[in-house]
Amino acid sequence: MDKGNHPCIHPWWSSIGRRLIAAALLATVCAIASLAVAQSKVPVVTGNARVDKLLSKMTLEEKITLIHGTGEPPSEFQGQAGYMAGIPRLGIPSLRLADGPPGVLTRVPSTAPTATMGLAATFSKEDAKLNGDLVAREARTHGIDVVLQPFINIDRDVMYGRGYNTYGEDPFLTGQIGAAFIRGVQAQGVMSQAKHYVGYDTDATNVFVDLQALHEIYVAPFADASDAEVSSIMCSYNRINGPYSCGNPDTLNQILKKEVGFKGFVTSDWGATHGTNFINAGLDMEMPGPLPVPWNGPSFFFQGPPVPPWPPDPEDGNDALKDNLPEEPTRGPWQGSPEPVPTTDLKREVAAGNISEATITAAAGRVLFQMEKFGLLDGKSKHTVTPSDVEQNAKVIQKTSEDAAVLLRNDGDVLPLKPSDLQSLALIGPGAGQTIAVGLTGEKAVGLPERQIGALEAITKITGVKPAYAVANDLTGTTIPAQYLSHDGKPGLERLGADGKPVQVDAQLDFTKSNGKALPPNSAMKWTGTLTVPTTGSYRLHLQVLGCYSNLRVDGKRVARVGLMWIHGDITQAAQDDIMPTTDGLDNTRVELNLTAGPHAISVSIKPDSSNNPAQVRLNWVTPEQLKANYDAAVATAKRAKTAVVFAWSRTRPEFALPGDQDKLIEDIAAVNPNTIVVLNLSQPVAMPWLNQVKAVLVMWWPGDEGGWATANVLLGKKNPGGRLPFTWAKNFQDMPANYPVYPERSIKGVDGKTTFSEGIFVGYRWFDKQKIAPLFPFGYGMSYTKFYYTGLKVDRASDGGLDCSFEVKNEGKVAGDEVVQVYLGAPTEPQLGAQFAVRALAGFDRITLNPGESRAVTVHVPLRRLQYWSTPTSAWTLATGQRSVYVGASSRDLRLEARTMITR
Repeated sequence: MDKGNHPCIHPWWSSIGRRLIAAALLATVCAIASLAVAQSKVPVVTGNARVDKLLSKMTLEEKITLIHGTGEPPSEFQGQAGYMAGIPRLGIPSLRLADGPPGVLTRVPSTAPTATMGLAATFSKEDAKLNGDLVAREARTHGIDVVLQPFINIDRDVMYGRGYNTYGEDPFLTGQIGAAFIRGVQAQGVMSQAKHYVGYDTDATNVFVDLQALHEIYVAPFADASDAEVSSIMCSYNRINGPYSCGNPDTLNQILKKEVGFKGFVTSDWGATHGTNFINAGLDMEMPGPLPVPWNGPSFFFQGPPVPPWPPDPEDGNDALKDNLPEEPTRGPWQGSPEPVPTTDLKREVAAGNISEATITAAAGRVLFQMEKFGLLDGKSKHTVTPSDVEQNAKVIQKTSEDAAVLLRNDGDVLPLKPSDLQSLALIGPGAGQTIAVGLTGEKAVGLPERQIGALEAITKITGVKPAYAVANDLTGTTIPAQYLSHDGKPGLERLGADGKPVQVDAQLDFTKSNGKALPPNSAMKWTGTLTVPTTGSYRLHLQVLGCYSNLRVDGKRVARVGLMWIHGDITQAAQDDIMPTTDGLDNTRVELNLTAGPHAISVSIKPDSSNNPAQVRLNWVTPEQLKANYDAAVATAKRAKTAVVFAWSRTRPEFALPGDQDKLIEDIAAVNPNTIVVLNLSQPVAMPWLNQVKAVLVMWWPGDEGGWATANVLLGKKNPGGRLPFTWAKNFQDMPANYPVYPERSIKGVDGKTTFSEGIFVGYRWFDKQKIAPLFPFGYGMSYTKFYYTGLKVDRASDGGLDCSFEVKNEGKVAGDEVVQVYLGAPTEPQLGAQFAVRALAGFDRITLNPGESRAVTVHVPLRRLQYWSTPTSAWTLATGQRSVYVGASSRDLRLEARTMITR
């Protein structure tokens, strides 16, 4: 109907109506336009409209909240490494950051995965992703948003105290395993933080690296992490080419953010913000929180509530504490130099004009962008603690541990064990009775003791035959008998309450769940008296606790302590202080004391942790006589058996050697049993003076909670060892590039306060190839229970500019097995101005499974970046032209196929 011409509508009204409608429309248009103008005034910081709008609503203090660590409220604190407070008024949740690798370290005990070096030994991106999945699941169940892993520094120096935590010596292997792990973590909605950028490949604090090596060796894994869209990267403590790593504009702003294109946020290592204005150089998040951070106390690590109060003990300062196990040498003082840790106040720095608010905004934007990307702004933040899927995790750990197994020697095919061997088989060493799951503890989950059964039990359950067993070195010991304990001339130790008043007398110190005598939760008490030693000699005393903290004093000196020093959170966890927990799952602090025959004053005190679990405490020992008897029994047990399997271990202390008398034990057993097999639980190479005296050597690394099952399956042949060495196993300590005596500047001590990586790109096997040094076992090496044959190498240029290397592999043996095929790229024939090239460098790899007699066509892709080098004169990645050899084989020294290809632009 035409209302404008309706007979009941006056023409005057019709005119006014039209004008009113027009005005209304104009007002609407203006309002929309005004809104658009207002929206267009939101500064573009990240390019994400939602994030940028949130940033525009935030005060300076709120932006700082997103980039400066703080303490979590005590009622919520889970003992994790770091915490960032949220902004409730804007719907921005808090962030929890937890340590690894491997695993997730909080106050709630968590699954222990296979050691990082073991994961690298799988040469399997599938295993790496599965381990990322596992860590993310554990993070979610433990209420964690960011996991501080993977650890993608380079294992360049066997003396580097954290080399065991790496993925080996090769940057390509490290980058590929790390990137796959990151993808596994982040696919589960948990952020990954790769560490430690950059040059943190030594315990030295003042590091110098030439630019080609910096880009090709040390930055390269972080570039792979960036390609995997890692949410965060942690910068390191050390200086790198002058400035501190966390305040170095060349490595952070220029290389990482500009050249590499990293889009996440950079977080300082805890206490690595050595300057007040590091944020100007590319740092985004300061941890752990309010600075300065003391380096000698729990507050360096923790931002949670204080431990329960305990009256000061006047004896606390009279210490004779050591950080080594009885089998290990006493460690010398730290060889680095102390670095300043200034107080940081970003608001004050902005007010003083030293930092712009725009810089603060950009840093906060990087953090907020990742939070939005991971759904944390949409309610996906989860800070509750829920049960873990232990069985699902166990499958991943067992598979990884089996895939990581590296067979170094197998004379006469003594492995796998035959049915006839089982009728006369001896297992020797504490690692046979229990799993040495995590090795050196620290920033990692210490595992679930109830899962950590040894190969002895696993073999028994699998085969129905129980091997003979001798512990050789009893790490649990026996409870000190009542006859040796007294007080004031009367039997037993006197127990004092928290008020210092006598409560009762206890004949022995043995209060555990296993004997049904655990003490009530939150117990605080002290036992004092006399230990009468029967004979002069070296005694091993074991302070074993759970659910509390404890001190042991002998003759007035504190000789053992269970506390917060090397575990995050505010509870005691089994295995935090020893190579593994006691046989009944207690933490075990062991010391060796030379004691004269006669009386010695002794005291043991306990105070509550915050677990609210029953307090367990026990004082065990191993006497000199028992120590010798255990050793002799091990040799005798091996002598009676047809086959002996010796389990040896190392926590990387000492470097390049097994601790204690394990070398002698292996030699003595090999002397009485011609079929001696050695299983190694370690994460770095060691000297093996007994190598030619034994039939087989199997490296099982620190295998994680399920290591007993994995070891049994490999020994029995149910799984074929397919792991390969991720580092070069040298014959001699001095053969390694960082320990080559001609180049003292490469060492931890360095020269004139500087440690220079003067080997350049020649790290690991590259150095051995360049210097023509024969290793004991080369990088990528590992034997199998079967044999593989390679044929028909063809090399084509790929669509991305890289290479596709095609060949065929056949399993010529009688059992199924995995082969790790490795592609190495030779140096170009044409000289490249001022550049170094390895004789051969790993450029691709794959892990394949073949049944007996099966052949498979394999294609391994070599990325374009492998054909390039960093040109220092042009500050750019440059294609290395000329003819290049492509090698395919089973290790860096076992090259089966070769082809040549011309590389042109």
